[in-house]
Amino acid sequence: MRILELSGETRKDILSSLLKRSPNNYGQYEEAVGEIVSHVKAEGDKALFAYTKKFDKFDLNAQNIRVTRAEIDEAYKSLDADLIEVMKRSAENIRAFHTRQLRNSWFDAKEDGTILGMRMTPIEKAGVYVPGGKAAYPSSVLMNVIPAKVAGVKEIIMTTPPDADGRIAAGTLIAADIAGVDTIYKAGGAQAIAAMAFGTESVPKVDKVTGPGNIFVALAKKAVYGHVSIDSIAGPSEILVLADESANPKYVAADLLSQAEHDELASAILITTSKELAKKVSDWVDTFVNQLSRRDIIQKSLDNYGYILLAEGMQEAIDTVNQIASEHLEILTANPFEVMTKIRNAGAIFLGEYASEPLGDYFAGPNHILPTNGTAKFFSPVNVDDFVKKTSIISYSREALEKVHRDIEVFAESEGLTAHANSVRVRFEES
Repeated sequence: MRILELSGETRKDILSSLLKRSPNNYGQYEEAVGEIVSHVKAEGDKALFAYTKKFDKFDLNAQNIRVTRAEIDEAYKSLDADLIEVMKRSAENIRAFHTRQLRNSWFDAKEDGTILGMRMTPIEKAGVYVPGGKAAYPSSVLMNVIPAKVAGVKEIIMTTPPDADGRIAAGTLIAADIAGVDTIYKAGGAQAIAAMAFGTESVPKVDKVTGPGNIFVALAKKAVYGHVSIDSIAGPSEILVLADESANPKYVAADLLSQAEHDELASAILITTSKELAKKVSDWVDTFVNQLSRRDIIQKSLDNYGYILLAEGMQEAIDTVNQIASEHLEILTANPFEVMTKIRNAGAIFLGEYASEPLGDYFAGPNHILPTNGTAKFFSPVNVDDFVKKTSIISYSREALEKVHRDIEVFAESEGLTAHANSVRVRFEES
């Protein structure tokens, strides 16, 4: 891996390079995605079936679009029993973690008759998108569906592209069953996003769409936002490791490559105060790359977006971490908990040498659907709140309103909204 001295110019160049991977910079695909979305919105099943035939080579129709119970049962028979048990244990950890996020409705009543509160209500329908083909990740099914179930969403549907024979990956079907998906539809790409956003004769309209996908899926989610809610417009995966001389270079190298193998646009960055560690990590990276099955993807990822940055001191390193705002941040320092208190921007933080990033991807329980491309500065991981609406509750007695009605009238009139002021004033005028 390339080793660079960290400076203001280096930091600026790297941030600029990383941001080029954002879906917001793929405007050349937006017209094509917009056309797909518009056709599905206007033509429903007809367009959905036609695009599935075009892109997935499967003759989709109203009779075969839903995954049957028999198909799910067959999936259980075809997958290794030990893996199924691992998925169930992972699901329990995810469920336990997200259950702690639940918030209750609350009301605050005062003696003068003022009642204020917030009512928490789960959304009615959620739609989960799951990639197919080479990018079939059962772990993402669990991460998308379980928070919605914990929140109390009444109906959860899932769309995922079939192969040319209409089959769905066994792991995807089993994960959906374990997590509690109500209905699975054989549809993928931008057309599936549009189907969930607007509804078709076969696919119901949902209130929120979540889940990862390729650039066409990401841009489709962007296009339908406002008609439905979405989780985020996710970019390529990324990991940032912050380490000092106490870190194990072998572990650091292995962790960097755990994200570089996702795709050629993935980024893997080490920021360290130790020149010796930097050199050793680079050597270990070379060793591992030659041993791993996805070496070609990993090497291109490292060539494009892999860096080892040498900082003069820990504060400079921390400042850079906060500017990059990485999806995954590992802190491998002598006192990682102290360093963690200075981190403002990261999707998920992994502390210590035994909290490697795949622990979060698969098993620990926190959600692995995280903000990317610097959006950790203002976005959060998928969580229970994503599937809950908050409604304000207001009730005043005559006594309570009488104390403040003139304040309200003055405020409203200052904005030229005399009907607002009158709505309050009439309640205290003589009949």
